[in-house]
Amino acid sequence: MKIEEACVECIINQSAKVANAIDADIKLTNTLTSTVRELSHSFSYENTPPEIAANVYEKMALLANKKDLYDEVKRASTQKALSFVPLLKTKLASSNDKLLTATKIAVAGNVIDLAAEVEFDLEEELEKIFHTDFSHDDFILMQELLASAKEVVVLGDNVGEHIFDYLFIETLQELYPNSQFVYMVRGTPIINDVTMQEAKEAGFDTLCHLVDSGVNTPGFTYTRATLEAQEFFDRADLVISKGMGNYECLTPSHRKNICFLLKVKCNVVASSLAQEVGDIICKMN
Repeated sequence: MKIEEACVECIINQSAKVANAIDADIKLTNTLTSTVRELSHSFSYENTPPEIAANVYEKMALLANKKDLYDEVKRASTQKALSFVPLLKTKLASSNDKLLTATKIAVAGNVIDLAAEVEFDLEEELEKIFHTDFSHDDFILMQELLASAKEVVVLGDNVGEHIFDYLFIETLQELYPNSQFVYMVRGTPIINDVTMQEAKEAGFDTLCHLVDSGVNTPGFTYTRATLEAQEFFDRADLVISKGMGNYECLTPSHRKNICFLLKVKCNVVASSLAQEVGDIICKMN
């Protein structure tokens, strides 16, 4: 997906979120906002929103003299997500359809998105997610592909959400013990996306094959990925793509059998999917 006018204002507005997250004083807050607005005049409409965001966040990190702008917020998101794990494990244990339950859990976690136009409450989403249908529903097709897949790549998205991804992959391994599962993360801190640091802290390195994609964008930009990540992505029988950033980067993609799991949190993505903000999506490309 290429950026649209609405994306520009959304990216500019993210400077205020960053200022709030790092407790910036008025001077730094104004500098962040004015700098991003100035950068917006040269945004290329040939790029995806995550590619634009990568450049903007790199500049903001330099101005704030802070490598990871959301480090404290990510820790808080992880702790909040962990507090729901006992409840979610109980849900899975009593479920008559563990794959559907685990998939809904993975999508519910996608509300933890600090770059979203519209934000949702995690606790509220978890209360209703199991009674909410996918507005675009390719779940059966995903299930069929999982049944025959030898290798599945799951593209991670946000911190906090990754805790739910852990439960998702754990369930996939239980249901499909002959398949290999790969969890792919960002190569550098960008917004609140999951990196190797958070993934290892959550135990993904012992759960499945953990891969640093090498990308510096809040979405899997194939041309910025390492050769290893590209090889995993290309040869997998199924790619499960979490979140809007990955959707924006992989629409379109050179490969088939990508399943997009996400919560719609902006009007541009809603329009792309012909859905509404707030809908949950399970869509094969």
